[in-house]
Amino acid sequence: MELYVHIPFCVRKCRYCDFVSFAANEEMKTRYINALIKELGNYSGLLKGMSGFDTVFIGGGTPSVLDTEQTGKLLRAIAPLLNKDTEFTIECNPGTLDEEKLGIYRAFGVNRLSLGLQSADDKELGELGRIHTYNDFLKTFETAKSAGFTNINVDLMSGLPGQTVSGFEKTLRTVAGLGSAHISAYSLIIEPGTPFFELYGENGSKKELLPTEDEDREIYHRTEEVLGEYGYHRYEISNYSKDGMECRHNLGYWKGEEYLGIGLNAASYIDHTRYKNTEDILSYIDCIESGDFEKLESLRTDIENIGENERIEEYIILHLRLTEGIDLKDFEKRFGSAIMDRYHDKIEKNIALGLLKIEKGRLFLTRKGLDLANSVMIDFMD
Repeated sequence: MELYVHIPFCVRKCRYCDFVSFAANEEMKTRYINALIKELGNYSGLLKGMSGFDTVFIGGGTPSVLDTEQTGKLLRAIAPLLNKDTEFTIECNPGTLDEEKLGIYRAFGVNRLSLGLQSADDKELGELGRIHTYNDFLKTFETAKSAGFTNINVDLMSGLPGQTVSGFEKTLRTVAGLGSAHISAYSLIIEPGTPFFELYGENGSKKELLPTEDEDREIYHRTEEVLGEYGYHRYEISNYSKDGMECRHNLGYWKGEEYLGIGLNAASYIDHTRYKNTEDILSYIDCIESGDFEKLESLRTDIENIGENERIEEYIILHLRLTEGIDLKDFEKRFGSAIMDRYHDKIEKNIALGLLKIEKGRLFLTRKGLDLANSVMIDFMD
């Protein structure tokens, strides 16, 4: 089982972000951390008999915005739930991390950092509303390496307003040259309700500044080519790593592993049921401080009981995100029938279109298929 812990706090919200995140005072942060610890303790029955979580991921928001006392208190509560092989990641933003916090991370078993850079171009960072410059990131990266962290991911974002293919390639080469273990390269999504939507959404006054679909596709191609030059391999649509340094936590999501989510709006998937916690921080804290966990459960949202047909669809869609694709024997073992028996026509159609391929017992997207992944995946949805 995997554990996700949500820290909703940021110095300020980025202009493209639609996650549950916001600025808060120190009293609110401390109350929230205390509530997180109590919520985790409420799952002691579920966790009984476990040797420890396979992976732990503290995300946000900006987890590194917590002060040293808040950080230490949270990590001290999680530490007994680790095993000797747990991959333990924490998301950090440049400008919010220092040697003292990094020392606390290492002391309590954190062994992987995910640094939110997004771009090596300061003008693009300003447009995104980031609080840091590239030099701020570089100082944070070097400080993390000096503190002994070798498993570091760097987040990058393409498809930004005014961004060119050559501009993003410059960012790629700048970051790849640092030699981090992992790079996530996502395309910007313009989400309703964000400041970016007003400018760059369907009716936005500046939407023409976004790269075209062809430019966006070229960026994806150049990303794989450039990172390949630096020793990174693509193992998922938007993720690249050095050999053996794939993100195990995200692989767990894509392979259908169970996960427990703690904190605001955190999702869980247990016993074929998926749900989210409330995103109202005051309701969340009040329920936990009063010990009313039944009320906390009543505030859950997006509750889904995942039936077998839905599990099959999700298995196919999530596994096709991975470049290794679907193990045909594993599918048959899980669901009692061969995937070709269930989806023969759809598979043959996409093979004929050059989007899917079967080789060495696996069904996977071709390079062209990775470009058109959404259309392939829709084919497998009822």
